[in-house]
Amino acid sequence: MNPVVEPLKALLGVEVKKVDDCMGIEVEKAAQSLTKSQVLLLENTRFHKGETKNDPILSAGLGKLADYFVMDAFGTAHRAHSSTEGVTHHMKFSAAGFLLDKELKYLKGAVDNPVRPLAAIVGGAKVSTKIPVIESLIKKCDVILLGGGMIFTFYQALGYKTGASIVEQDMVELAGKLMEQAKDAGVKLILPTDVVLADKFAAEANIKHSKVTDIDDGWMGLDIGPETIDTFLKEIEQCNTLVFNGPMGVFEMAPFAKGTFAIAEALAKATERGATTIVGGGDAVAAVNQAGFGDKVSHISTGGGASLELLEGKDLPGVAALTDV
Repeated sequence: MNPVVEPLKALLGVEVKKVDDCMGIEVEKAAQSLTKSQVLLLENTRFHKGETKNDPILSAGLGKLADYFVMDAFGTAHRAHSSTEGVTHHMKFSAAGFLLDKELKYLKGAVDNPVRPLAAIVGGAKVSTKIPVIESLIKKCDVILLGGGMIFTFYQALGYKTGASIVEQDMVELAGKLMEQAKDAGVKLILPTDVVLADKFAAEANIKHSKVTDIDDGWMGLDIGPETIDTFLKEIEQCNTLVFNGPMGVFEMAPFAKGTFAIAEALAKATERGATTIVGGGDAVAAVNQAGFGDKVSHISTGGGASLELLEGKDLPGVAALTDV
């Protein structure tokens, strides 16, 4: 943490002392010797193997250093670690910081008490990583728009040919069940009707557009097509709360970024008209920033796994342990 000392001092405008550990007698002495307006910066807790195991000795060692604990690391709030959950049991009082408070307000508010209609735009390469989220969103959303590599698993469930596109064979049956769940719940689960195809996974690949029912052998889908973009944008225009998690295609390659960037722009326009727009997950955040709309949406989440688990309706250990949220 040494490189952090000087910037932290400049930002806080106070003296920042640094110790080379985060627990033990020397660290306790340094904490006790602090005078008013001094700050003590501890070394990274990850240097202790017990951190990720929520080791009670490490938790207690951290707890000896202070009376109050402010949790502001949303990105690790879904993990019960010594510095997120364990330490709270050794404090007089523990509370959420401003960032964590904002994350909870937006993400929990979006799914628990949204201004409807509520839409989720869910993408990414694999459906297996998004199944719990989609299942949870079916119970809460009015509209779910699906994109990214995961869509081809759904197409196989519908009996379509998918060429060389990514498919999780062990998830095909479950994809079919998710579509049935959405239908039974009266939720609009919308799959792309056309895609951008490439003959190899490369920016310089040969490219063509195709209906999802007409994908040729040897070709892989790497983005949603123009017809789908129009459909998705019309749905977005009708919604007042929107959650975006996972890109629509391989946005890192310019030929396959159009779908994801179009969604990012649509979210910016929705924010302008007063809708609440939330972007979560590392790839979606990167894409919205790359498209130049990062400062034009309501909220960009700082946690990938944590934001997914909140959208799934799970309690986060680093939040549940706090005495005040």
